[in-house]
Amino acid sequence: MNILVTGGAGFIGSHTVVALVEAGYQPVILDNFSNSEKSVLVGINQITGRTIPCYEGDCNEATLVRSILEKESIQGVIHFAAYKAVGESMEQPLKYYRNNLGSLLVLLEEMEKVGIHQLIFSSSCTVYGEPEHLPVTEQTPVQKAMSVYGNTKQIGEEILRDVVAAQTPFKIIALRYFNPVGAHPSALIGELPRGVPNNLIPFVTQTAAGIRKELTVFGSDYATADGSCIRDYIHVMDLAEAHVAALHKLGQLQERSFYDEVNVGTGVGNSVLEIVESFQEISKVPLPYKIGDRRSGDIPQIYADVQKSEAFLGWKASRSLKDSLQDAWRWQQKLAARS
Repeated sequence: MNILVTGGAGFIGSHTVVALVEAGYQPVILDNFSNSEKSVLVGINQITGRTIPCYEGDCNEATLVRSILEKESIQGVIHFAAYKAVGESMEQPLKYYRNNLGSLLVLLEEMEKVGIHQLIFSSSCTVYGEPEHLPVTEQTPVQKAMSVYGNTKQIGEEILRDVVAAQTPFKIIALRYFNPVGAHPSALIGELPRGVPNNLIPFVTQTAAGIRKELTVFGSDYATADGSCIRDYIHVMDLAEAHVAALHKLGQLQERSFYDEVNVGTGVGNSVLEIVESFQEISKVPLPYKIGDRRSGDIPQIYADVQKSEAFLGWKASRSLKDSLQDAWRWQQKLAARS
């Protein structure tokens, strides 16, 4: 089965391409490399032992998207391609709405034209905003988005829901990710943030490697056990395998049209200070950090209820936080050896 992976050279996309190959699928990558590096393709090909077809281009280009769908005999799509920096989204809202929503519309239109109707959508736990109760289930009310990025995910889900409600033959699952971390255990692919990392783990590993002077823990006065924010950190390979499970599920569905959302997390929350402590134990490297002010837009805590992913997809996370941190540190050391 040939699967188009938009944004397939990105952090989550590249690991999902590997998981697809391991599960017997034939992935095809479409990426404009605006937030990824072409060197990732080398790592993917080394891990899989094959050359994965890759098209350089933008998902907003309808002619390109349609030509790939037809030429590669695509049967399903996993849509990762989107801008994802929360801060930048607040500064450049039109850029985010045009790209994140425009590319989804183009993809749906071109899929419909050629009769392809299976889609996995990359959503996010940001759709929940600041939840009143934990853990969050798929029935937890969606709050007003706290960023333009988060709003593009909410609107994206609404678009997909409306498309299926119109009785089109689409079968769609939106996966609401929690916090992906780690790297492939081979250290051949991993997270490649450009400039100063927006995510915690790359900042931790870069600080340990001496690239950053120190880590700032944003806030120590939240209503959590140690005062720092709590998140649900999931190994990127677990997340990748959840996409494979979702794709398999779509193939089993008997309904003519279908839409649903599924949380993808571990069901366990860890605080920022717990991450710092765990990383120091694993790496045996002291991690310089300071306590800073709260960061605008951060919610105190969020973690997933994972009952639905287990019951509906037959999938659950199998890798530990220790695995995630070890793989992330191994990847950082590999990057340092290259430079």
